Amino acid sequence: MAAEIKDLIQVNADLQEQKERVETVDFKMITFSLAGKDYGVDIMNVKEIAKADKFTYVPNAASYIRGVYNLRGDIIPIIDLRTFFHVPLEKKNDGQENMLILRINEQVYGTIVDKIDKVVGINHEHIQPPHPIFGDINIKFISGVVEKDGALYIILDVVRIFGQKEKEEDKERGTTGETGPYFAPAALQAPPDLSQKAAAATDTAIGFIKEGLAALRGFISSPFNETWIRRRFDEWSMGRTAGDVQLKGSSDADEFLSAFASPCTGVFWDEDYSTAVRNILPNITSKNIHVWNIGSGKGYESFSFACILKSRYPNAIIKVWANDNDIMAISQAPSMIFDMEELPEYCMDFVTKGPNGYFFNQAIKDSVVFEYHDVLNETPLPDLDIILVRDLVSFLPEQDQIRVVAGFGEKLKSQGMVILGRNEELTGDKWTSVSNDPVSAYVRST
Repeated sequence: MAAEIKDLIQVNADLQEQKERVETVDFKMITFSLAGKDYGVDIMNVKEIAKADKFTYVPNAASYIRGVYNLRGDIIPIIDLRTFFHVPLEKKNDGQENMLILRINEQVYGTIVDKIDKVVGINHEHIQPPHPIFGDINIKFISGVVEKDGALYIILDVVRIFGQKEKEEDKERGTTGETGPYFAPAALQAPPDLSQKAAAATDTAIGFIKEGLAALRGFISSPFNETWIRRRFDEWSMGRTAGDVQLKGSSDADEFLSAFASPCTGVFWDEDYSTAVRNILPNITSKNIHVWNIGSGKGYESFSFACILKSRYPNAIIKVWANDNDIMAISQAPSMIFDMEELPEYCMDFVTKGPNGYFFNQAIKDSVVFEYHDVLNETPLPDLDIILVRDLVSFLPEQDQIRVVAGFGEKLKSQGMVILGRNEELTGDKWTSVSNDPVSAYVRST
């Protein structure tokens, strides 16, 4: 009798131990589906879940590489697990793809699946060894299978899939994959032509920079500023990690663009810049010199240029049409008053002292006509000798950039000149550069 009681106690103890083991959750996974079958990934490898539909194409990548994606400033590769495992693709109506963002040994990958389900907790002792009958996926990419609430889950070994296992483990198992001991997606490994890959990666990173500048500050990349963007990107990325290269907000966009503005923006042109401008001005024999100053702002640029023109062409009648779409700035510009300390020497001969400070004399005031105007709208002007439009073209939509610059060619005299921002340029065979850094200037090609 005592023996039977002892056996009963032992059975109950065994049952209780089994019950506790059943109820203990020591492994959690994110479950998802591929081609109608259920899969799981260790939750410790999942950084987050996301939806996206716009990926940047990567040249010469494997078929399962959908491209790269800007995840809040981090450029990550996107792997379509359906194509990777050769399973049928589910048709989607909204175009949005479901993604598991995985972190594998400090590397982040985006993986596309059909549907993301839920978090499932299990006891790791219930995980069974993989067997080929459990799925269409190569058994070497499966860490195990488990049943939970009537569903059978195939647990993927994402560490092994992305080729991050240590080589020592590799040797112990004695297995080999398509590109070495553990298979890693080909597009994530260095191809034979490293320079080609580096160039493609740079183009991709610059593409995201351009998108950020357009969205955050309305700066539109185009042939007018492409050279500067690439040069600035090289400076910007120097000393930064890959994750720090992208623009994470308005402050980053402002810092990137801080090197774009021409010298003396918003102030009187200093002696060095005025000399550089004067040195590239054409020899104009006409008695009437007509200038269009687009984006004149508060008038510092217009008055600076008018003084330079008066000095360069002392016998000519100068007329500068100074336009801006900032109505407050353009309305206050004609009555500008300043301290003598602000004024560069080349302007000294053209100022008068008043009770509240200095202002430009009547000769200069008569030569500059300030008008409220948007460059995107047509304005009647006589044939022009010079168009001064610093740092404005790059902030127009690209089609408007093309249209506005085409209009420059129509409005200029045959020997007319366009002065752009320091970091802008006119490309093509219609224009010839007469630049003398820091001035960017062009005349029409003959």
